[in-house]
Amino acid sequence: MSSDILRIETEGRVRVLTFNRPDHLNAMNGALYEDVGDALRAASADKDVAVVILTGEGRAFTAGHDLDEMDNPPVHTDGGQHGFRRFREALEVFDKPLVAAVNGLGVGIGLTMLPYCDCVIMDETARLRAPFTTLGVTVEAGNSYLLPARVGWANAARLLFTAEWLSAERALEIGLVQEIADKGTALAAARAFAAPIAGMPVASLVATKRLMLEARNEHVRAAHYREQIAFEEIGKGPANREALAAFREKREADFSGL
Repeated sequence: MSSDILRIETEGRVRVLTFNRPDHLNAMNGALYEDVGDALRAASADKDVAVVILTGEGRAFTAGHDLDEMDNPPVHTDGGQHGFRRFREALEVFDKPLVAAVNGLGVGIGLTMLPYCDCVIMDETARLRAPFTTLGVTVEAGNSYLLPARVGWANAARLLFTAEWLSAERALEIGLVQEIADKGTALAAARAFAAPIAGMPVASLVATKRLMLEARNEHVRAAHYREQIAFEEIGKGPANREALAAFREKREADFSGL
């Protein structure tokens, strides 16, 4: 069932999850993270779903964490798993083919969720960015392991250290994406890619994906644990406070002396 901020559509055995906050460039707030995590779990449990596609509504795939909420995170008292953690853990163990149709801007988690995807198809006009150093924080979602494994150490280092924009052509060249689609056709291309996979036995797809995950996820979980410690050490530090203040005040951050 779709929510206001996550549209869920199923055609045959292909399910499409569309991030639906276009007025916020599909920035991921706690509610959207939870909805996507729940939708991935539901798709995993649904024997009639063979492939899942992730995409965004409007001109962005996702602009990353909602920085307004990052500055004022919601408080939960029920002891449950919420927001980013719920999403990341669902993504980490998702046991069916997962395709990203990067329809537009992808920043932060809009880039770091891509190494979890089995195929990434990117609009020729889309751009990606890992802005963590500009926010005074560090890499997330196990990508201190996943990103170098996907694109090589030097390419990952350049993306993470410089926070430069990555074009579709360059993303294809380094192996982060597998196909470039004509403008406005990323989702159609992802559906075309998914169609023959959806005709395969679901049990075989799941068994294959689980074997691949078992070879990887010990490293991913260890990387995420280390990232959490690092984030706790520097998150909300002076560089992060300056970055969030600059965001609110619509100015360039000044990291001189930090």
